[in-house]
Amino acid sequence: MLRGHGRALMFTAVFLLASLLSLSMGAQTETMPRRPMTFNDLIQMRRLGDIAVSPDGRWVMYAATDVDLAKNTKTSHLWIVSISGGKARALTDSMAGESRGRFSPDGKQILFESSRDGGQQIWLADFNTAEGTIGEPHKLTSLSTETDGAMWSPDSTHILFVSKVYPDCSDDACNKARDDEREQSKVKARIFTHLLYRHWTEFTGDKRSHLFLVATAGSAPRDLNPGDTHDVPPFQLEGPDQYGFSPDGKEIAFEENLDPVPAISTSMSIFTLRLDDPNAKPVKISTSAGGNHSPQYSPDGRYIAWRSQARAGYESDRFRLVIYDRQTKTIKDVLPNFDRWVDEFTWAPDSQTIYFAYGDYGEERIDSVQVDGSHLTRLTKTGAYGDLHITPDGRLLIANKMTVRMPSEVYVLDTEHLQKVNTEPPAHAPAGSEASAAYAVLKERQLSHLNDALLSQLDLPEMETYFFPSIGKARVQGFIIKPPDFDASKKYPVKFLIHGGPQGAWGDEWSYRWNAELFAANGYVVIMINPRGSTGYGQEFIDQINGDWGGKPYIDLMRGLDYAEARYPFIDKSRECALGASYGGYMADWILGHTHRFRCIVTHDGMFNPESAYGTTDELWFNEWEFKGTPWTNREMYRRWSPMLAEANFKTPTLVIHSQLDYRLDVSEGYQLFTTLQRMGVPSKMLYFPDEDHWVLKPQNSELWYKTVNDWVDQWTK
Repeated sequence: MLRGHGRALMFTAVFLLASLLSLSMGAQTETMPRRPMTFNDLIQMRRLGDIAVSPDGRWVMYAATDVDLAKNTKTSHLWIVSISGGKARALTDSMAGESRGRFSPDGKQILFESSRDGGQQIWLADFNTAEGTIGEPHKLTSLSTETDGAMWSPDSTHILFVSKVYPDCSDDACNKARDDEREQSKVKARIFTHLLYRHWTEFTGDKRSHLFLVATAGSAPRDLNPGDTHDVPPFQLEGPDQYGFSPDGKEIAFEENLDPVPAISTSMSIFTLRLDDPNAKPVKISTSAGGNHSPQYSPDGRYIAWRSQARAGYESDRFRLVIYDRQTKTIKDVLPNFDRWVDEFTWAPDSQTIYFAYGDYGEERIDSVQVDGSHLTRLTKTGAYGDLHITPDGRLLIANKMTVRMPSEVYVLDTEHLQKVNTEPPAHAPAGSEASAAYAVLKERQLSHLNDALLSQLDLPEMETYFFPSIGKARVQGFIIKPPDFDASKKYPVKFLIHGGPQGAWGDEWSYRWNAELFAANGYVVIMINPRGSTGYGQEFIDQINGDWGGKPYIDLMRGLDYAEARYPFIDKSRECALGASYGGYMADWILGHTHRFRCIVTHDGMFNPESAYGTTDELWFNEWEFKGTPWTNREMYRRWSPMLAEANFKTPTLVIHSQLDYRLDVSEGYQLFTTLQRMGVPSKMLYFPDEDHWVLKPQNSELWYKTVNDWVDQWTK
């Protein structure tokens, strides 16, 4: 009795001491100064992948990627969290990793894709919706050509997926034999008979993407495009699914480009295919000459919506939201006056409301609209949202969200609770929408917390925005990030970042490749301008770069920097470096020959010689649109905007970066620039990656990239 009482007193004393220590440590943590971000911080951050919502609306499953710098690997696993909140749990943990988790519509299983047993295949596991747990996974497919993009049929009995196959092969044995023969052959030569013989990172060869259907009970997958010599669906880097099921599961809709020369064509069309008729042929339902993308059936099956572009050959035409009435076979532009790109969308369960995301003045917002085009409502204010999902009851919208100070996390937005309603439209409302739109902000909460502990340690300054007048009465937007531990009495050097695209934009977004916060972390002011050609300011603003690559966009950039220098006294305009990639690399090359205001330049995967770039790129439609023809039909345009032809003015120390597997802008563009700089005696260095493409993605390569870039800027500005 006494011994027990003594233990209780001792436990109480220890507990009180631990509590006091905990409170003391907590107080220290709260007051502990935050530190600037380092590359190691960036690489340690867990990266959110795609999201799925359970059919009963209780669970959210998402992929999250862990980066191991020492092993030079990225591994994705599936996690699950209750939609009401709480601690997330890992569902999978194999060494190979898992991605694209999807709940079956009946809620009894999940699927995912994994290479845990060789090549990437579809795996299934039983799902316990009461506990949010899965059973032991088993492999559904064993194709030598592997699988991608798996999707459940509405009745949970089949799965639709993509695989690259030889069009004339009728089964997997044929595909495997053909691959084995090529692999074992001592002759590695290739014969080309058409353009687009290589695309993005690989030579296309004789294989084509086809859609397949496989029964979950197990059977040989059925090729839905037998003999088709086109890619179904066409290649895309990222974005919404390019195909989908009708609610009754008897039909699919998908993208395909049937133009004879796909290297010069952006004309994606939407086709439907009946699955209940083995003799059915695809039926084209889209009518626009441009790209048509990401078809989705309405829940009631009456409509198919997709994103449509009007102009052929122009990958940066406005993405409109259109709906196809399956009964009347008519197509309607839901928002004909909405002058922004619809980047993705999802149907509400009532089949009357569509939620969509779009870029607008540096934000990626969410709006909703009725199918008749009425009740256009803005639902978010700041941040960049994507991967939209709606719960079965229509009450909650699930999406990822990021800002310039926070990597992507899963968020829940309550569609029935508005935090704020404005009676007047915001100053930067999309043109043409002011008259009919309402403006609200949904109540939201963060559901995942992938990097909270690390972010709480970091000093990540706020990003400020400013507007300035430019040529042609344009009002152009710029952004500025001050360095951590900022002192307004000091002068700071500048990293002047130029975005790619050119139809892209800087904004309130996190990046692992060009992270503005990391660029500011070692004592720099970071300035970013969205010049003519940038998205989020209307299609006319975008189109003004066509045929004018070194014209108005260059003036916008220089005036934006002039404005910042005049407005912010802490900028040291004698210590500025310009950095850009892709089109930003082209503009860095252009700057090299047209101004000496910068102390240094970093040009990554830039176009140095437009004429040679035309002959070595994969997607010819881009060059032919932007330079208004071919070199032999409009050579003046290619030469007018050629950075190479201003080489006599090159003086600024320049770091050239290029990669062997970049087929958009061939590595020869980097070689030509570096050779020119070296022969002219301009201080220069070239960073060459034999194993990267248009982007630098491998962890250790990324580490070298950031170190080389920052060291170069420090060398010339500090």
